[in-house]
Amino acid sequence: MALIGCGRISSKHLEAIFENKDLVKLVACCDLIPQRAEIAAEKVEKTLGYKPEVYTDFRKLLKREDIDFVAIATPSGSHYEISIEAMEHSKNVLVEKPMALSTDHMNHMIELSKRKNLKLGVCFQNRFNPPIQELRKKIETGQFGRIFYGTISVRWNRNKEYYQQAPWRGTWEQDGGVLMNQSTHGIDLLQWMLGGKPKKVFALIKNFNHPYIEAEDFGVGIVEFESGAVGIIEGTSNVFDKNLEESLAIFGEFGTVKIGGLAVNRVEAWRFVGEEGHPFMNLPDPDTVYGKGHIPLYRDFCLSIIEGREPLVNGEEGRKAVEIVLGIYKSALENKWVEFPVNFSTDQMKGVLWAKDF
Repeated sequence: MALIGCGRISSKHLEAIFENKDLVKLVACCDLIPQRAEIAAEKVEKTLGYKPEVYTDFRKLLKREDIDFVAIATPSGSHYEISIEAMEHSKNVLVEKPMALSTDHMNHMIELSKRKNLKLGVCFQNRFNPPIQELRKKIETGQFGRIFYGTISVRWNRNKEYYQQAPWRGTWEQDGGVLMNQSTHGIDLLQWMLGGKPKKVFALIKNFNHPYIEAEDFGVGIVEFESGAVGIIEGTSNVFDKNLEESLAIFGEFGTVKIGGLAVNRVEAWRFVGEEGHPFMNLPDPDTVYGKGHIPLYRDFCLSIIEGREPLVNGEEGRKAVEIVLGIYKSALENKWVEFPVNFSTDQMKGVLWAKDF
């Protein structure tokens, strides 16, 4: 494989590669800043005993015939272009969230992967968190009975220093705001538990405390799903003075579950008929909000190539949360309920000043 993008999130990709060394070999590291790619390659050499080749132009490494897949960990706004070019060169693609910033681009990625019989995976690694896997089993076995509603609350802090680390952050063209960047993992989990087929959404977004970015630092949305369940979404990067929690709660006829901690890694409530509490209530928070989910996600993606099956988080699955965020943006812009499917992109928010009273 090749790793394209060696910035903030690349450490989690390297960790996953090290833990899955029986399945995957990293032969190329690429970044526009050569020092970043060099540092990543040196980490591989130190840990695994071989050094990947360093590139600054991803197009050059795509010409290599020995590469089965590329992992794309670049700024969000470049995911689409790099993914398409990689698949045009017959490479399988594992792309960081969000897979793209428009519904048209996501549809194109999915269509191309199918037409060329390639695997397209998306890094929604929190699906692999042990408490989330336990919750999913309860959903699949019907132990909630009828599910009424669910909530996702992402209450984090992102300060000026964070946004100044990279000029693309917080822009409509390359990123979006707290919902698209920090909250898509949680929104993905919410829609996964509530049936995955949204019907309509109503939303409000604001920028309370980050006048130096274009996009929102706060957003709320109400999503009605075809199942009849309702999803409530809250995302903010304004929490003083550090990250507080990311919590997912599901409320049903015969069950109540809340999974929280810094990034949905610890059971906080677990109630079913004849069942109170869960061993995962005592899990410690991981060292970062990213958790350890990239490790099993990588393993599943590699095995999907070897076994000729779809990855668990394929393009269709990766598309769902992003479409909900785009629906939220469209609803906030137009101040009305928006029905799915949504045809929208973050580009359509350009020129909308942060101070606008949404």
